[in-house]
Amino acid sequence: MKQFHGLDILRLATDNRCDTRQLAALLLKDLQQCQCRIYGCIGDDDKILLATLSLLPDTLLYDAFDRRIDFVVVGPIIRNDCVPLTYRLQGQDFAISGRCSMIARVCGVDLYLQASYTGIVGDIARQKFSMAVKPLLKQ
Repeated sequence: MKQFHGLDILRLATDNRCDTRQLAALLLKDLQQCQCRIYGCIGDDDKILLATLSLLPDTLLYDAFDRRIDFVVVGPIIRNDCVPLTYRLQGQDFAISGRCSMIARVCGVDLYLQASYTGIVGDIARQKFSMAVKPLLKQ
């Protein structure tokens, strides 16, 4: 269910001819102000914002050996009246969306929220992302 959005927009900057290193550079620039929003639902309202996690700037790094971008987002939990079900990590143009869960080993989940996501309003949640760049070239 994980979906990538905006890769076509990033590739336009390179005339659709980019390698892993170039795509990583574009993603690093695009994700400098990224946020991850965690959503739940109650009844028919399927977009209840539970938390907005913002990038810790010093954590946005590219590992050239593994061809992977790693970063951490943090922020307060603002609601707890429903369970987290979906997320959207949004950069300037690039985004990732999918299903999430606080419970480990739930089928069909793209993102398991780390233990810092307690579900308690006011607690600071912290989530690490690792994104392999090479598979994104094939998207």
